[in-house]
This record gives sequence, structure tokens and C-alpha cells, in this order.
Amino acid sequence: MNDWIAQLTAWSGELAGLLWGNGLTLLLLLGMGLYLTIRMGLIQVRGFRHSVALISGSYNDPRHTGQVSHFQALATALSATVGTGNIAGVATAISLGGPGALFWMWVTAFFGMATKFTECTLALHFRRIDDNGDIAGGPMYTLLDGLKMKKTATLFAVFALIASFGIGNMVQANSVVDGLGYLFPSVRDNAWLVGGVLALLVGMVILGGVRRIARVASAIVPFMALLYVGAAIVVLVNHYDRIPAAFALILNHALNPWAVGGAAVGEAIRWGVARGLFSNEAGLGSSPIAHAAARTNEPVREGLVAMMEPFIDTLVICTMTGLVIVVTGAWTLKQDDLVGAALTAHAFQSSIGVTGASIVGIGLSLFAFSTIIAWSYYGDRCAYFLFGQGAVLPYRVLFTFVVMVGAAVPLQLVWNLADITNILMALPNLLGLALLAGLAQRMKNGYFSRPFTLAESKAEA
Repeated sequence: MNDWIAQLTAWSGELAGLLWGNGLTLLLLLGMGLYLTIRMGLIQVRGFRHSVALISGSYNDPRHTGQVSHFQALATALSATVGTGNIAGVATAISLGGPGALFWMWVTAFFGMATKFTECTLALHFRRIDDNGDIAGGPMYTLLDGLKMKKTATLFAVFALIASFGIGNMVQANSVVDGLGYLFPSVRDNAWLVGGVLALLVGMVILGGVRRIARVASAIVPFMALLYVGAAIVVLVNHYDRIPAAFALILNHALNPWAVGGAAVGEAIRWGVARGLFSNEAGLGSSPIAHAAARTNEPVREGLVAMMEPFIDTLVICTMTGLVIVVTGAWTLKQDDLVGAALTAHAFQSSIGVTGASIVGIGLSLFAFSTIIAWSYYGDRCAYFLFGQGAVLPYRVLFTFVVMVGAAVPLQLVWNLADITNILMALPNLLGLALLAGLAQRMKNGYFSRPFTLAESKAEA
């Protein structure tokens, strides 16, 4: 059994390396973000202020159609993106790609904001609402109704359904064991028990559908983000004199092949882009499924809300993790037991003691739990698209069971499978974005050409 798992890990690692280690993949991901940034008129800068106003509730209209508010839709999508990628993913990127990987995560996030805007605007435009008011939306409907590409839409739904068990389930459960195992070594010997408890909690939430998921996410996400960022700030204050040197080191490793070698810069790009996409999921096509349920009749508004995900997830939270790992010097450690979340926990503990490691463990558990419940919704919408309403409940039951399996599967195998399903999901979605960018641009121009003010919005509501 162990030999079979080792062989599968090796094969999946080779395939993941092939998919992520070539220039074409990087060009597709970064190139699409750059293209949409230009096509949408630098929307991530020009629309930033209005996006904040939308999230605050200033433009909510209860007469609009939808199941959740702008904030709840953002919280649900963020609960999927703010996960182990922010703790384990950043640590993995830096340990394998060097500090320069963090810079390329920033680049991916900035361009990813335009990608999120576009894919979520289109998801709102092409969403479907049944007689009960339940909503289904996402790239599969954008591809089907916007481009009449049924086979491509089906491919996306199949890949996303499979990915929900990897990136949205097993990776999260596995990383909980990894993080808690740093604090309590006995946890690794009882991974099935940890997985069982996690599965029970997940089942209690996801059986209530998107409204319950949104309520739980909107409560957990702000709390866990503030707790984690607050602890990171304490660490950075303790090492404030090293922060300028940390930024110089990051930029040097990211952009200076003469100082660190061309291969090192290449690895920084590879791991930075790969983990950046894993963290904020821009271009993956997952977040539009959650944002499609938002209560608004203005697709562009939800696109503006959605583009804040990469900003919060990567430019804020991932940056905090990366800086802590660099300023504490933890990234220079090459120990087999300090990988992923354990490396992040060690970095925090080296500065603020056991409290720091405990916050990482608690944060990891909350991050992973929220990611699992959000991805369960993504998967059940794909199951609904492929097989109809009758497949939703069996999917949720199977998804809950797989949480236990994920807790006990070797970490590297899970990460390899997640990387593979990530890129397979992204390809159909990127195709749709390229072909429908003009429509999204026209909707954006039409929205901003209409006079709307905060006073008018309140009067309407």
C-alpha cells in the first residue's frame, strides 16, 4: 500500500511539474490577467473605492433578486480562498521557490483582481434562477448560455467537481493535521479522529445549503482574518528593523538572476504563480459560483465586490505570512518536519512563543473549515449542472466522508492532485473569459456611464 502511494505521489508530482513548470501555463494565467486589466481599463484601481462602498452595504436593494447579500457572497468566496494557501501554501512557495515567490504572488493577485471582476460579472449575467428562487451560476452556465459551448461547459463542471474533493476538501483537512501536529505531535497519529470531527462539523453546515454556508462564513471569515493578521503584525513589530531588508530580499530573488541565478528566479516565478492561483483562485472559475447567488440585478456590482478577494487574500493575508517567514529567518531552515503549515507555525513561535504557533493552528483550522464548506457549495452546483437536483444530497454526503480520508492522506500527494485539478479547471474558464471579455467590458462601461450616487441608492432602498 505504501509503495503504491509513493508511486502515485511520484507520478502526480511529475504531471503537476509538467503542467506548472512550463512557460505556456504561466503565460496563460498572467497573460489573461494582464489582458483583462487593460481591457477593463485598470478596473482594480479605478473601481476600488466603489467596491468598498458595495461591500459596506451602501448599495444593497432588498428588491433585487438573490439569496445572499454582497458581503455574504464575498465572505463565502473568501472562506474558500482564505484557507491553507495563506498559511501552508505561502510557506511551500517560499521554501521551494525562495522569498522571490512572494513577489510573483503579488503580481498574480493584482492581475487576478481584473480576472475576478470579469468572471464574476459574467456569472451574474448568465445565472439561472428556478421556481423556488434557488440560484445556479458559474463558468459552466457562462460557457453554455453565453457561448453555446455545451461540451466545454461540461468539462469545466467535471473538473470543478473533482477539484472540490482536492483543493476544497482533502488539502484542507490534511493541512489541519499538519498544523495541529506541530503543536500536538500525537495528532498525526490520530488523523482519522481529527478528520471525523471535522467531517461532522462540515456536515452540520453544508446540509443547510448556501444560506447557512453564507451565514457561517460571514461570521468566521472576519474573525479569523483579524486574529491571524493581528498576530502577524505583532511579529513584524518585533522585527521591524528587518522589514526593509526583507522587501529587498524578496525583490532581489524575484527579479535579479545575476544575484541569485536564473534557475532561482524561474523557481520563484513557478511557485509564486502556482501558489498565488491556489490562494486567490483568480481564473480558476470557483468564486463565480458563489457570487452568482448575490442579491443584485447589477452584474457589474458583484464583479466589483469579487475583485476584492485577491486583494484581501493575497495582497494582505499572504503578504503577512510571507513577511513573517522571511523576517524571522524561518525560510532558511531546511528540515523535513518544517514544511507547509509547520514552517509558518515555527516562524510565529520563534517570535511570540507558543501563543504564535497556537494562533497559526487555530487559524489554520478555521481557515480550512471555512474553505471546505464553501467548496462544498461549488461542488454541489456542479453536480446539479451535470446530474440534476437528485445528485446534490448524495454529493454532500460523499463530500463530508472524503474530509476524513483527506486528513490521513500524505501531504505531497494531496498538493500534487490539487495542482493538477487547478489547471484543468482553469483552462475552460480562461477560454470563456477570452471570448466574452468584450461583453464584460460593455457591461462595465454601461454601468459606470449611468448616474448613481449613495443618496439615490438609499432613496431607492
